[in-house]
Amino acid sequence: MTGNGAEATEGTAGTAGSQRAEDAESAESVVAADAEAAVGGSPAPARTGRKGGEWARHWRYAELPGLDLLRARYVRHAFPRHSHDGYVLAAVTGGVERVGLPDGVTDAGHGGIVMINPEVPHTAQAGAPEGWAYSTLYPSEQLVAAIAAETTGLTGTAAFAETLTDDAHAVHLINGVHRAAEKGNALAADSLLRIVVARLLRRHGGTLPVRTPQAAGARTAERARALLESRLTAPPTLEQLAQELGTSPFALLRAFKNAYGMPPHAWLTDARIRRARLLLEAGTAPAETAVAVGFTDQPHLNRHFTRIVGVPPGAYRRGRAGA
Repeated sequence: MTGNGAEATEGTAGTAGSQRAEDAESAESVVAADAEAAVGGSPAPARTGRKGGEWARHWRYAELPGLDLLRARYVRHAFPRHSHDGYVLAAVTGGVERVGLPDGVTDAGHGGIVMINPEVPHTAQAGAPEGWAYSTLYPSEQLVAAIAAETTGLTGTAAFAETLTDDAHAVHLINGVHRAAEKGNALAADSLLRIVVARLLRRHGGTLPVRTPQAAGARTAERARALLESRLTAPPTLEQLAQELGTSPFALLRAFKNAYGMPPHAWLTDARIRRARLLLEAGTAPAETAVAVGFTDQPHLNRHFTRIVGVPPGAYRRGRAGA
């Protein structure tokens, strides 16, 4: 009797929770339709042209703090392994994007949404001869946490349990965020942003696992990361770093890659680019930024920055001039 009663209660609670989610999405669809009607049309042409039919615009809308936006079409461009301190929500609008993740490779075609959690190393390149086009949102951890707390029952740090889903409506909503931001409609942009993040969290959300006590290799990797971060402009060699940490070069390589998904030299380049982004956002000139983060000169910065961010440093700086 007790078992049957528990099952009935659980079933009723599950049905009620499902109904609340359906009601929320129904109400949000009405709001989204109204917001989209206010900013109808297609996103404006990207401002940063590239060779071979490639183009990109990476920018920030001042009225949406905690969010970066990218719209682009890439054919030959390939992103090396890197990670972000926030989330990635990429809506593929044409072609095929091939994403390399720690657990394998996935292809996202038209109508696909790629969801990547903070600090997850990944690569990206064309998965078809015509390349791929996409509209991407980069919400901060704080922004996603606030939306999750208000719209879901998730506890702990919100995360996406899946990397890829086919969701044409979510693609439409993400494009709507871009259209609204480009038209300067802050109310519509903010509404659509929150609606699409809530939709994806409810359908594909989970929580990041609680960190367990670190093994010796993980502690060594963490110490190596801290040392590299403090010496961006004059990093040690792998052998010097290993000696300082009391380990061997190959043991350090293994531990670091296990902990961060990339070897120390790749992580160092990624860390330099993150620091460069902060300086460029503050208005620092690209040439000064290059030296400040440890690159030999501006062309050296340009090459690595464009590969990882998708636009040159100058275009990135201009995209934040009014933010």
